[in-house]
Amino acid sequence: MIILQFPGQGSQAVGMGQALANEFPIAKAIFAEVDEALGQNLSGLMFEGPIETLTLTENAQPAIMAASIALLRVFEAELGFDIAKAAYVAGHSLGEYTALTAARAFTLSDCAKLLKLRGQAMQRAVKAGEGAMASLIGPKVDIALAETAALEGAKHGICVVANDNNNGNVVISGEKAAVDAAIEAAKAMGARAIPLAVSAPFHCPLMAPAADEMRAALDGVAMQSPVVPLVPNISLEPTQDVAIIKSLLVEQVTGRVRWRETIEMFGKLGVSKFVEIGSSAVLTGMSKRIFAEGQHISICSIDDMRNY
Repeated sequence: MIILQFPGQGSQAVGMGQALANEFPIAKAIFAEVDEALGQNLSGLMFEGPIETLTLTENAQPAIMAASIALLRVFEAELGFDIAKAAYVAGHSLGEYTALTAARAFTLSDCAKLLKLRGQAMQRAVKAGEGAMASLIGPKVDIALAETAALEGAKHGICVVANDNNNGNVVISGEKAAVDAAIEAAKAMGARAIPLAVSAPFHCPLMAPAADEMRAALDGVAMQSPVVPLVPNISLEPTQDVAIIKSLLVEQVTGRVRWRETIEMFGKLGVSKFVEIGSSAVLTGMSKRIFAEGQHISICSIDDMRNY
């Protein structure tokens, strides 16, 4: 069995998608459609930067989606890949929106608009400097250590595990004082703790206003049942039910990204090939560490597609 996985925020880079657009009209059309939907020259920002502007959440989220969808549509149109060959699709945080667009649940234009709003809503939810995130790294880091550190932090304010990426890499999020306290607790338990340069504390209860905005936005967007089941970050239960998916996309804004559990579940289901489609191979690295027995492939370039 094959799964397609789509990356989240942090995989953006200046130049993403440019070679693809230069060679394939279908990719150029993807970027043009996103630009038109957003009323901005996002493709120019993707191709030429500056990186500081591309990294802004409201730009990075639709840009990462557009790069992945352009790769996938070229893969389908030029090289005969059929998404129906995949058993499931999944995505890391915003990557769920990409996965749903790949599986033809959202139109490209609707997804771009949703992700632009999602980025803006996340930024609006918490005043600058009030929230923080930190990555706990090292051989001693697992979900138990991270949850213990987060509980220590929670004595000083909101602090939770945001991203359970893989053993050795777990992210915490919340109010700055609470995250600072959790960092010290994690260090005392033998972890490295690196504050993240993010614009807001994602995937924690402080994002509740953003979740409310996304609920209203999703209610107003037409959505089809995806042609391949989505495995959501929140529930880990494969679904093609539109109402369930929309509800979980709202919960996802404040909830934990359960990526380690997702890949472990795929292994138990008999998935043998993990294919990441996007501008970086960050999820491929994670899935290798979680389920080493599988075949792990990243489709990041034209050469990757031709060598698939």
